[in-house]
Amino acid sequence: MIKKDKGAWAWVPVLYFTQGLPYVMVVTVSVIMYKKLGVSNADIGLYTSWLYLPWVLKPLWSPFVDLKSTKRKWFLGMQFLIALALLGVGLTLPTNIFFTTTLACFWMAAFASATNDIASDGYYMLGLSEKKQSFFVGMRSTFYRLAMVTGEGLIVILAGYLETKYGDSTKAWSITMIAAAILMLVLTIANFFTAPKYENEEKNSADKPQSFGAILGSFFKKPKIGIALAFILTYRLGESQLVKMAAPFMLDEVSEGGLAFSTEKLGTLFGTVGVIMLSIGGILGGILISRDGLKKWMLPMLLSLNIPNILYAILAVTKTTNIIAVTATVAFEKFGYGFGFAAFLMYLIYIAEGKSKTSHYAIATGFMALGMMLPGMISGFMQEWLGYGGFFIWVVVAALPALILLKYIEYPAEYGKKSNQENA
Repeated sequence: MIKKDKGAWAWVPVLYFTQGLPYVMVVTVSVIMYKKLGVSNADIGLYTSWLYLPWVLKPLWSPFVDLKSTKRKWFLGMQFLIALALLGVGLTLPTNIFFTTTLACFWMAAFASATNDIASDGYYMLGLSEKKQSFFVGMRSTFYRLAMVTGEGLIVILAGYLETKYGDSTKAWSITMIAAAILMLVLTIANFFTAPKYENEEKNSADKPQSFGAILGSFFKKPKIGIALAFILTYRLGESQLVKMAAPFMLDEVSEGGLAFSTEKLGTLFGTVGVIMLSIGGILGGILISRDGLKKWMLPMLLSLNIPNILYAILAVTKTTNIIAVTATVAFEKFGYGFGFAAFLMYLIYIAEGKSKTSHYAIATGFMALGMMLPGMISGFMQEWLGYGGFFIWVVVAALPALILLKYIEYPAEYGKKSNQENA
């Protein structure tokens, strides 16, 4: 077997960019696409939130990834399947039943993406020593978020440019989704060449879990797991709703409470300011946790994830369309998102500690996905009921449960601190 940590500077960025791209295509870009194709906010919130379900249910098949074959073979196969699913979206958009066919393709991409997550995260924990896991958490989070901003930014910019060029949203988005499929295929090939073969199926077989029941049982026997899961479910309670309605808010007409941005303008904003601030936040978060440990930064990072939501509420209530104010809002929100997610990621890794790391991490992130799916499902209805102003105020209030639970969760104060793991 290849020694741990080998080539990590190459494969960590590529692997996690590839993990983030299908997620953003399914969860966020689909929202923008359906909005531009005339689907209502209520339908967008409901149906695209159902696409979170594979990430919620992935613990059910995570043992198969642990028990069968290698993580590397799993993620390469799933990445190729995602490329095919995105191609299916692009090819079926011009049909009369596009909503049904594209949702079916997004479902296939979602299941493949959730499985890719299981294998990629397992590979990360298996291929890196503990000290390198904490060191690379910032880079891992940053490249995952860069992929998300690539979807929200560059891919949306392309769609907006094609909308202007052809005057046909359906044709523009069809070409855009085909281009995304090609990008996904290129990333799959890149992972094939950069990811070392850390695993040996015969040597690893003795360390693999024996049954699904044993895996599930050992996870729910962890100390204070109920409080931990409640914290995981609520950490992103506000964000899970904001992420669904932020794009519709910016795209809707002023008369409807929106900012009346064009698709291209929205993509440019996310793809420039968003990329820069997200990168800074994610990298800084990983460095600080590696230097000081998780305890010192958990509260500041939780606050950084939620405080920028106040700026969205101010925009909506004051009906401000000033580009400087909007840009500042996006900048603070993206920085806070990258910075705040670093702590969440390290906490999930801590929860997964033990023999069945891959499966336990999948279970933990399954609860994280449930915490995104359920609030997201009602976000469109909440927005239509409260209006954009009332909705974003509600999003701000939604930060309170996680802040209350924070004082009750337990983890080593210096968990993730590099100096504590030098001899690992």
